[in-house]
Amino acid sequence: MTEMKYHKPVLLRESVDGLAIREDGTYVDVTFGGGGHSREILGRLGPKGRLIAFDQDEEALANKPEDERFLLIGENFRYIRQFLKFYGILKVDGILADFGVSSHQFDRAERGFSTRFDAGLDMRMSRRAEITARDVVNTYSFEKLRSVLQRYGELRSAGKIAGELVRARDKASIQTTYGLNEAVSAFLPRGKENKVLARIYQAIRMEVNQELAALEAFLQQTAALLPTGGRLSLISYHSLEDRLVKRFIRTGKFEGEVDKDFYGNPLAPFRKVGKLIVPGDDELEENPRARSAKLRIAERTDIETTDTRSVN
Repeated sequence: MTEMKYHKPVLLRESVDGLAIREDGTYVDVTFGGGGHSREILGRLGPKGRLIAFDQDEEALANKPEDERFLLIGENFRYIRQFLKFYGILKVDGILADFGVSSHQFDRAERGFSTRFDAGLDMRMSRRAEITARDVVNTYSFEKLRSVLQRYGELRSAGKIAGELVRARDKASIQTTYGLNEAVSAFLPRGKENKVLARIYQAIRMEVNQELAALEAFLQQTAALLPTGGRLSLISYHSLEDRLVKRFIRTGKFEGEVDKDFYGNPLAPFRKVGKLIVPGDDELEENPRARSAKLRIAERTDIETTDTRSVN
């Protein structure tokens, strides 16, 4: 299989530094992509170290390094505990995640992720997924479309855009990205067309891939996988992801206040390590797509938690 060209890994040194790698440790990269972060981790492991990576995109398999210390699992990271258990791994020393969509996926016209190319409405990160962007745009009710655009795109005009999509598809099914662009063109403010269109695509893509549900499911399993002192190194790109990550690190939950013991001490399974990290000017000049990246690092506390989700 030919190796695919993927984006440059974002915050490479900072995110891997955040894992505080031990040479004989076991680590997980749940968003393998082009393998940049994984190769950096492997470079810091000794002969007894081990790295397990996840990626649901079949095209990422072409980037697999030939290293006996490395295992690549072609599945969504929301099933992390289930598949690690399958391979006899119950605890790991650190977990890295880069939640961004790869430049490779944006640049492959036929994947339908980009507003720049005329292609079929797909947007699936895994070709095995059943729902496509075409299904969302053409079969969702007005209310459901408005909800998707409002929640995932944070669009004030979500209702107007949803209504226009319904009117357009009643005349003819919307099959392509350019067809989608044309259908919503009346609601693209002059000078901000690309920004609004990007939010529409983001909302549909997040719905197709159930990205926030997968993120929540993944985060909820991390406490059970990490021993005291184990690290999380998490890179997010927009407010919806970062809000979940930040809140989970602070409270161990996604809603409500942090639980406390009898004496008022917080019972959160993680503590933050250092401050929020963002790309510096040099990285932004070399890789403009890193501009919205935010890295948060957390360390497992000795608070016992129970993850009741099945791993069978």
